[in-house]
Amino acid sequence: MPPNESAQRNHNALFPGHVSTLAVTDPELIETFDNFAFDEVLRHGSLDVRTRLMIQLAAIIACQALREYRVMADAALNVGVTPVALKEIVYQAVPYVGMAKVFDFIHATNEVLTERGIALPLPCQSTTTPENRMEKGLDVMRQIIGSDTIDKLHATTPADRAHIQDYLAGNCFGDYYTRTGVDLPTRELLTFSMLVALGGCDTQVRGHVAANLHVGNDRARLIEVATQLLPFIGYPRTLNALRAIDEVASEPTAVLLNSEGQP
Repeated sequence: MPPNESAQRNHNALFPGHVSTLAVTDPELIETFDNFAFDEVLRHGSLDVRTRLMIQLAAIIACQALREYRVMADAALNVGVTPVALKEIVYQAVPYVGMAKVFDFIHATNEVLTERGIALPLPCQSTTTPENRMEKGLDVMRQIIGSDTIDKLHATTPADRAHIQDYLAGNCFGDYYTRTGVDLPTRELLTFSMLVALGGCDTQVRGHVAANLHVGNDRARLIEVATQLLPFIGYPRTLNALRAIDEVASEPTAVLLNSEGQP
């Protein structure tokens, strides 16, 4: 049997005219997956389609699912994700997933955009200079985490690890979070999605649950995000994300103070 009518309609909105090869070779799997991912899961919450595709792409990068990313990136452009926003998702992955893992996704993004006739490079989104990246990065960290928490982290970091705190401020936050094209609350959702999908990042997931709460992404929104990631990252990592949300929602400040200097 093909997927149900609602699943087919939602799938067609993302992939107009596309016929999956797996629908031919593995019709039972596609029926099950599409009914779940493109109907049942979509009935939960009110996450808009643009944000849904963005957080799923972030998680797919962390999962290293290059072929799925290429298909979903094209779908994202069909539902309002701009070329700039698409690039910013990939750039945001660099400090969290690492350039070694992101490299192929940059090229895949360029291929998708080029096939659509979009000229590269895209307009510059950087807002910092080598001289002010540290200061601006610290400003963003204070917005996300809180001034008192950042001051305590820097004051308590051992001297032989102080350079990592500087890198976090200047590179992770100064070079990437200060970019335009995606707003700060959305960047935090992207980071949360990447960390959840990576696995093994429990401390960082908890820290970014707290950071999301601090910038206005409440418990309900984080649960919606985890729900929309579920079909792509599986149950174990989704359940870990939900546990982190439960643990942190009651005491976000305490979690940030105990994040071992790892925002």
